[in-house]
Amino acid sequence: MAQPPKKPNGLQQVLKPSPALAAVVGGSELSRGDAVSKIWAYIKQHNLQNPANKREILADAKLKPVFDGKDKVSMFEMNKHLAKHLK
Repeated sequence: MAQPPKKPNGLQQVLKPSPALAAVVGGSELSRGDAVSKIWAYIKQHNLQNPANKREILADAKLKPVFDGKDKVSMFEMNKHLAKHLK
């Protein structure tokens, strides 16, 4: 007996990024998991982790609007901010 197709979970559901987030991860629709992966790739590419505390992300001009204008956020705060920019 075939199982019905699984409903996408929260990380797999396709969402639309806000203009601020789209400036960092691209404008097309993507899942929450993809958005987090792309944000991390951007952070690593631009060396935005605080060298003294790797759990802190230092916001550059593109990330500041995503992080509500904050100069730095923790890894855990980052996900809360990302959620506000995915609909």
